[in-house]
Amino acid sequence: MFDFAARPDADTATIWDDLVAAADGVTAGERDGIANMANVAALCWELLPDLNWAGFYRMIDDELVLGPFQGRAACIRIALGRGVCGTAAATKATQRIDDVHAFPGHIACDAASASELVVPLVVAGRVIGVLDLDSPMPGRFTPADAAGAERLCAMIAARLVG
Repeated sequence: MFDFAARPDADTATIWDDLVAAADGVTAGERDGIANMANVAALCWELLPDLNWAGFYRMIDDELVLGPFQGRAACIRIALGRGVCGTAAATKATQRIDDVHAFPGHIACDAASASELVVPLVVAGRVIGVLDLDSPMPGRFTPADAAGAERLCAMIAARLVG
């Protein structure tokens, strides 16, 4: 049984330490990538404050396709290079966007989203998907959030293909 609780008074680094440890615990030894994505999306939703969407897009036939998530219904397919998620996948680089409405080509799946953090999931040099975090708060994601999310994605990426 798992019992992970958010610590609202914790600093950003501690929150990410808790999240990475919890994700390691629930994905270690599990070979099903979809199950692992589902659990990690749930952990992000539970442990990270001020989100309105947390989940994954999977790379399928050279486009991003919606994977497990928490939040409102979302766009199903995103072309490489389009929007924040497509840009992260195409460039293999984290995108930390303080104001999504100012991002060229932003895809507004949920009008309530104001800021976004997207980290590519890379295995053996190939993008297999992205972790996407959205917030209704402008400027919600800090460099410490980006570093934590990158650490999380580096740890789980190989556990998501299978």
